[in-house]
Amino acid sequence: MPRIPGGAGGGARAVTTARALGGVRIVEFGGYAAGPHIGKMLANCGATVVHVESRARPDGFRLQYPPYKDQQPGLDSGGCFAYFNDSKLGVTLDLKNPGGLELARRLAADCDVVIENMRPGVMARIGLGYDTLKASNPGLVMLSTCNMGQTGPRADTPGFGSQLTALAGMCHLTGEPDGPPMLLYGPYIDFIASTLGAVAVLAALEQRRATGKGAYLDLSQYECGLMFLAGPLLDFHVNGRVAQRSANADPEAVLHGAYPCANGTWIAVSCWSQDERRRLGDAIAPRSLAEWLAARDAHVAAQVLQAAGVHAHAVNTMADLFSDPQLAAREQWRRRTHAVIGEQAYCAPAFTLSETPAEITRAAPLLGADNPSVFRDGLGLKAEEYAAYEAAGAFK
Repeated sequence: MPRIPGGAGGGARAVTTARALGGVRIVEFGGYAAGPHIGKMLANCGATVVHVESRARPDGFRLQYPPYKDQQPGLDSGGCFAYFNDSKLGVTLDLKNPGGLELARRLAADCDVVIENMRPGVMARIGLGYDTLKASNPGLVMLSTCNMGQTGPRADTPGFGSQLTALAGMCHLTGEPDGPPMLLYGPYIDFIASTLGAVAVLAALEQRRATGKGAYLDLSQYECGLMFLAGPLLDFHVNGRVAQRSANADPEAVLHGAYPCANGTWIAVSCWSQDERRRLGDAIAPRSLAEWLAARDAHVAAQVLQAAGVHAHAVNTMADLFSDPQLAAREQWRRRTHAVIGEQAYCAPAFTLSETPAEITRAAPLLGADNPSVFRDGLGLKAEEYAAYEAAGAFK
């Protein structure tokens, strides 16, 4: 497969330093967050990642999730798709078409890793299961991620992030004590799972380097979410006690909550000892906390309380995140030019490798934009072969 193109075209950025995953080739089937976010993180570290869609069934983030350029939904105007697919190559294949399926198999035979997040059994039914693919690529690492994992009585259960946080017990603990459970925002567990998925892929590649053997990775998003509930799970296991909703209260903190400030801002404050509570009292004296906060913007109040040794920080809005000097200093936002959306701020990885830094090498691909470079330059199709596949509907 080809290297990610450099230069200015398509918002690409030439990379002059060594890349941690340079030379690793990944093919990605699926959409939305859980699978593509794994590929994004690995692509940012230098892997060549080919995101496979079809025109009949494009990635769901292209048309189902705003925002869109000029508020107009379109295959190439979705900001959510772009956000999770930067630094990748994008191709279209009709996997129900014999030619499209053949090319998908050829891609898989020529790569190191396949990532998919379709429903259990779908890849095997269409002829792209692990047993089939490893026959022509014994060292293949393949990761399948879905709601429940590939096995079990509810393996076929569909759903999105809100259902997963409900299943994993998170919603039961979120909200007022006498109120209903609260849904957590969007694909919360998806991103727990995708981060762990990237680690699993790296571990499998390391094993292959040592043994020459590939691996099949079955990643359950549901199970990944449980790691965030170690305390309540242990409490039930040891004491038989079922944790309940407690709003912002914490059993150990002397003060723990979010409080309104001036100008419609909010601040999160936690005091973890009586001594810290005393320092808070000294900082706001002689007023009450509510009176003192009401006279100050949350960011100003946070600075005063932090200087007094109190755990406090403003509750950031989306606008605050783009003006935060901490994020700016660490180059969290990387601006690249998307062919349809225009300039867009992409999210860099939250970790820094000193010798092989991660990079946003290009804006997200337009639908099928890299078909010629991947199949002609990468797989070596001659012009007439490419034209024949195209005429037969392989790229639809």
